[in-house]
Amino acid sequence: MSMKHSRERFQGLLPGLRTSLREKGVLHVIRSVIKEVTFRLDGHIGYRYHKLFRSGDSFRLDGKSYHYFYHIYGKTWKNERAVEVPVIWAAVRDRLGKTTLEIGNVLPNYFSFPHDVVDKYEIADGVVNRDVVDFQTTKRYDLIVSISTMEHVGWEEEPREPEKVLRGFQNLMSLLAPRGRILVTMPLGLNPALDGYIRDGALKFAKLLFMKRMQTGNQWEEAGWEDVRDVPYDHQRRRANALVIGVIENVVKPTVG
Repeated sequence: MSMKHSRERFQGLLPGLRTSLREKGVLHVIRSVIKEVTFRLDGHIGYRYHKLFRSGDSFRLDGKSYHYFYHIYGKTWKNERAVEVPVIWAAVRDRLGKTTLEIGNVLPNYFSFPHDVVDKYEIADGVVNRDVVDFQTTKRYDLIVSISTMEHVGWEEEPREPEKVLRGFQNLMSLLAPRGRILVTMPLGLNPALDGYIRDGALKFAKLLFMKRMQTGNQWEEAGWEDVRDVPYDHQRRRANALVIGVIENVVKPTVG
């Protein structure tokens, strides 16, 4: 980062710092500055710092508390993986021993457990290279998870097909076992078409939760749709400033007899 860019960024932060100083006091501002500085630590130094001093940090979502996830792979202390991974991993742990499918090869970078992985592009042991709209199997899954993957479907492909993500979700629903569940995390602001489908209810989620990055560091808080609907994606750093966590459930209708 150039000195000019650093100076401009600092000047851009000044109004917010003055407001925080006036409304929340000196201690709050000091803590915010410390969070911002430590968040920017890179490589092994950043990882060791966060594991040693920040491993107890937590966030809340849907009435539950989770610890932030810090890992050297992907520098998770700097991006949305810090909250996506613990939310998805908690759901996986609750259903260990059940049939699980992951769309996008993410969890194997951090955990080892028996499950199927479908990723159209990434070559790795055990990964099935198929498009999510085409993947078929006789197996039915108790849990299907995906971490920041479905937003790319149809959007970052040539030719672009914004509606393809709808077909992707429809295909995943056909792979669910009775009482099976789909749990996905997706950044907002990266794929405007997807944001529109979420806004209009085109994706049949049983539950929608939202999270927003706070002003400093990589701290997150639960938010409402109105709080995140216009939050931009950070293309320069390739990280989200807002997330949607969606749940789809295969509800078994009672038999009539």
